[in-house]
Amino acid sequence: MDYCQIDNNRPADEPVIVCGSGIAGALLALRIARRGPVTLITKDGLGHSNTRYAQGGLAAAIAPGDSIDSHIQDTLAAGAGLCDASVVADLCAAGPDCVASLTRIGVAFDGAPGAPRLSLEGAHSARRVVHSGGDATGRSIAEALVSAVRRNPAISSHEGHAVVEVLVRDGVARGVRAVGPDGVMTAHVGRAVVLAAGGAGHLYPRTTNPLGATGDGVAVAGRAGAALADLEFIQFHPTALALGANPLSLISEAVRGAGAVLRAADGSRLFTPDDDLDELGPRDRVARAIFRRARSDGADVTLDLSHLDPEQVHATFPTIVDICAGHGLDLARDPIPVSPAAHYAMGGVLSDLSGRSTVPGLFVIGECSSTGAHGANRLASNSLLEAAVMADRAGDLLVSDELLWPIGPHSAPVAPATPVAPAGGGFRDRLQEAMWTGAGVERDADGLQRAEARVAALGAPPSREDANLAYLAELTIAACRIRTESRGGHHRTDHPSPDPAQVHRIAWIGGRPEEIPVPHTRVAEEVTA
Repeated sequence: MDYCQIDNNRPADEPVIVCGSGIAGALLALRIARRGPVTLITKDGLGHSNTRYAQGGLAAAIAPGDSIDSHIQDTLAAGAGLCDASVVADLCAAGPDCVASLTRIGVAFDGAPGAPRLSLEGAHSARRVVHSGGDATGRSIAEALVSAVRRNPAISSHEGHAVVEVLVRDGVARGVRAVGPDGVMTAHVGRAVVLAAGGAGHLYPRTTNPLGATGDGVAVAGRAGAALADLEFIQFHPTALALGANPLSLISEAVRGAGAVLRAADGSRLFTPDDDLDELGPRDRVARAIFRRARSDGADVTLDLSHLDPEQVHATFPTIVDICAGHGLDLARDPIPVSPAAHYAMGGVLSDLSGRSTVPGLFVIGECSSTGAHGANRLASNSLLEAAVMADRAGDLLVSDELLWPIGPHSAPVAPATPVAPAGGGFRDRLQEAMWTGAGVERDADGLQRAEARVAALGAPPSREDANLAYLAELTIAACRIRTESRGGHHRTDHPSPDPAQVHRIAWIGGRPEEIPVPHTRVAEEVTA
């Protein structure tokens, strides 16, 4: 890889602009505040992000008998042949240090000091997921980080401000424009820009993501000329609570890891001992099994914990117990109706593990990035790990005297934002329904063509967030149409098997697709055979 140096010798009082205050944005802000000022911009309140809603934990190979190599192999297998093996190796190797650094910041992981309690989650070959507060890991991490951010005088926080544009000058990202709660647009200029703005779960009418997950970071980066990648790969969590309004409450995979079983409407086990799949199988396969059975029966699949110790269930999953109680259900005794829901985007802004996008000076970290670590399907609890590791790696670069940037062909001219129209007409509802029926848990050519036509016919979006969702919907549908195979989080019923000829990633540069080769690995060869 060749690198060029970009001008990082800006005035000492010029801040780094960090957009987003989940685990990625907050950790990075704290890391680089040691060198100089940080402007932290967040659309909601500090810490109101996907991180806060993460019931699952953080994966790290720290148990006796576990190994970093085993974590690597599990990640590669889940990624269905499209992981960048070198990125996966770096990510998994950083797991133990990541747990230690979060502990130093003030995150109290469950278990004895120095010996966290570990849980088993789907597609992991060992217990390696650390939790905090049982099923409240994300909230515990967010609260610890927000407390540290508020105490740091070098960090200037702008809550309730939505980033609408990356300012690119002479080919280098130099700042952003953001609109405040009063509707006033403000320019923030700095020596680098970091987008840590989460995913785009609200492309779909069923999602576990908070209301702010509207793809803002990916959309503004794409319009600034950054390459996007892997947009066809959406992870639908198998077990969202099928009650209430969007966003749906998550029933963590750790519940199935503790022994809960899935049952069809007639009370029979969804998976039998003769099946090649069980409750802790890869998320994409479990989600499809639930989706198909519910469609066939005309009734929800349910989660059953009645055979487990109720006191232990209540003690281990207090957050989920409270959520279910709000719907008149006892998690330990009642059948809990569940449904697949959009949970995590493997795709986003093409970057390396240090967050460097294809636009010099523009870092993208956390879920809005696409590093190749997750391939076609993210291994459970690798997302918090990736966000923390990317924050650390980006921080190393931003506190250094020289800022080197990879030289590559993946860039495009800056594009104008989509105009918005007066609110009304159910724009988002119609977009979400088009995505769910045409580019949801299962896809085919006819459904994708209909979804494309329905999105194109929506007209001008009524808000900037809706404009971002429409921008990503168009590219996601196009990516799904190009990939005529099934792999990981992308399942085509008209092309139900993986195609060895399609072991490549699809990047989007100025709205045009480009293939990116994937380094050959033994796991890739096995998955695509």
